[in-house]
Amino acid sequence: MFIVTAKVPKRRYVLLGVLVVLLLLLSAAFLKKGGTEAPEPETAPRVETNAQRVAYLASLGWEADSEPVEALRMTLPDELVEPYRSYNELQLRQGFDLTPLLGETLERYTYTVTNYPGRPRGCQADLYVCDGTVVAGDVICTGADGFIATLEYPG
Repeated sequence: MFIVTAKVPKRRYVLLGVLVVLLLLLSAAFLKKGGTEAPEPETAPRVETNAQRVAYLASLGWEADSEPVEALRMTLPDELVEPYRSYNELQLRQGFDLTPLLGETLERYTYTVTNYPGRPRGCQADLYVCDGTVVAGDVICTGADGFIATLEYPG
């Protein structure tokens, strides 16, 4: 008969306990929410004109140039594959969902954002529009520490 012993530092037990508690809390929140359903957008904003698009961005707290840097038409694929799948996860967090629009043609309007906190330049807001309605959007900041975020103004 062999006996094996190991000395495990107490902080590893504490870390394991914290992870278990976090996992339980996340599981409870997931079950309470009823799955991974996207939040319902309050009302899809109508943005048929450039002025309406700029006003929509302003209503979210963004100061943007009055004219888009770029406007283009794009067709979504028939199936959500990367990178669209990851992008749709970002959209689901803000109440949009690209899934019903697969295969549809959208317009993307890109505006220079001038008031991103701590970033005087290098940020843009994208609005994706289908039939005059905002169906998706993001804010992209470029550079070595660049990122993509939801349209929600950072608090």
